Amino acid sequence: MTGLSVVIPAHNEEATIESVVEEIVPVVQQLCKDYEIILVNDGSTDRTGEIGRSLAQRIPNVQLVEHFPNRHYGGALKAGFTKATKELIAFFPADKQFVFSEIDRLLAELPSADIISGYRAHRQDNLIRRFNGFGWNTVVRMLFGYLCRDIDCGFKLFRREILEHVKLVSDGAPFDTELLAGAKARGYRIAEVKVTHLPRTAGKSTGADFKVITRAFCDLPRFRLRLNQELREEKQARAILKH
Repeated sequence: MTGLSVVIPAHNEEATIESVVEEIVPVVQQLCKDYEIILVNDGSTDRTGEIGRSLAQRIPNVQLVEHFPNRHYGGALKAGFTKATKELIAFFPADKQFVFSEIDRLLAELPSADIISGYRAHRQDNLIRRFNGFGWNTVVRMLFGYLCRDIDCGFKLFRREILEHVKLVSDGAPFDTELLAGAKARGYRIAEVKVTHLPRTAGKSTGADFKVITRAFCDLPRFRLRLNQELREEKQARAILKH
C-alpha cells in the first residue's frame, strides 16, 4: 500500500488519547512501512498535550501538533493536514468511539473512489445528537445534493491531492461538508462504508452546543455561495488557458 498519514484531532481527551494512538500504531505498521501519525492537540486544557508529547517521544512516526487557543474540529484537522506528507490521509477521532482496524473497509474502496467516508450504522449517541445529525444531513442534501449518508462521521480516508483543489475554510461543523462537496464538485468520487460506533465513555462532545449548531447552520449557505463562486472562477480560468 502507498504511504498513509493518520490525523487525530484531540481536544481534552486525556482519558482516551494514549489508548487511541496505541490502537492505531500496530494497524498502520501492518498496512504499510511508509506511514505517519499526526496527533493534533487542539488547545486542550487537560493533560492531552502532555500525553501527546510523551507519545511523540517514545513511539516512532508519531508527531504532535499543538495550537492555542482551541481552533475547533475543522481547525484541528486543517493543522494536521498541513503536516501530512503521504499520498493517503485518514482522519480518526480521539474519543474512542470508532475502531481503527476497520480502516481496511475504507481502503478496499480506493480503486474506485477518492474519498471514503464511514457511516455509523448504529449510532451510539443520545437522542438530541441523533436528531441534530438528521437535521444537519437533511440541510446538507438540500444545498449540495447527496454526498453521503453520514456527512459528519469522523472516520474518513481520502487522496491527499484533493487538498490541492479544494479550499477548506471552516473551523467548525461544516468542515466535512466543505471537503466532500468541494471534492464532488470537482469530479472526485465518494464512497461510503459502514463502521462500528461505540458509546463515549470519557470526555465531552461539543456537537450538541446550541451556539455551535446555530453557527454551523448559518455557515452552510455561505459555503454554498462561496463554492459557486469558486467553480465559476475555475471555469473562467480553464477557458482562458484554452485560448
